Amino acid sequence: MEKNHVKRRALAAAFPRTLPILTGFGFLGIAYGIYMRTSGFHFLYPTLTSMIVFGGSLEFVLVSMLMSAFAPLQTFLLALMIQARHLFYGVAMLEKYKGLGWKKGYLIFGLCDETFSVNCSADIPRDVDKGWFLFFVTLLNQSYWVIACTLGGVLGSLIQFNTEGLDFVMTAMFVVIFLEQWLKEKKHYTALIGVIASVLCRLIFGADSFLVPTMICILAMLSFFRKPIEKAGDLS
Repeated sequence: MEKNHVKRRALAAAFPRTLPILTGFGFLGIAYGIYMRTSGFHFLYPTLTSMIVFGGSLEFVLVSMLMSAFAPLQTFLLALMIQARHLFYGVAMLEKYKGLGWKKGYLIFGLCDETFSVNCSADIPRDVDKGWFLFFVTLLNQSYWVIACTLGGVLGSLIQFNTEGLDFVMTAMFVVIFLEQWLKEKKHYTALIGVIASVLCRLIFGADSFLVPTMICILAMLSFFRKPIEKAGDLS
């Protein structure tokens, strides 16, 4: 009984902090489910990818990966580039996840941008178990995403409507991220590096093979020009 009380208290403390994420994951997850269904996949595919991959933007890119030729190395490198920021998230959470036993494995797996934001900055009440609080924040956020993706997959198979242009949702999402980053930057160095590297690699490697070289080029240029970029305030 005491253990159940501890869990309920942690869940009650975690749930309100995840409500903003529920809204965002709801809309984006449904769009992803519909997008995958209209791309020709069974409605269970978005459910499985949201449970196993749980990678937001990576899942959108995964649709085109699954529809293209088998290229494990390119897929691995692309996934690593897209999700590389989680390496830094993990390092930042090492101390917070210390000593949490079996929960630690799931907390590492379920760490996404939104969960990191909540768990890293949350002021956990004294009477709430820290391990269960972090666990429920992670579990709730992934549950929102899984449910939304599943709902989108089901809707995509049941509702008959013109889905032409729906695959543009991924492009639109990255455009919004780019514009948000542009507005935050003072000198726009990182944004310009991304645009220039993308255009050059597109011209050199072609439309089918430019993505991975672009990511490598951007990473190399950001590393080389890190000090002037940091001085300009374009990297946080």
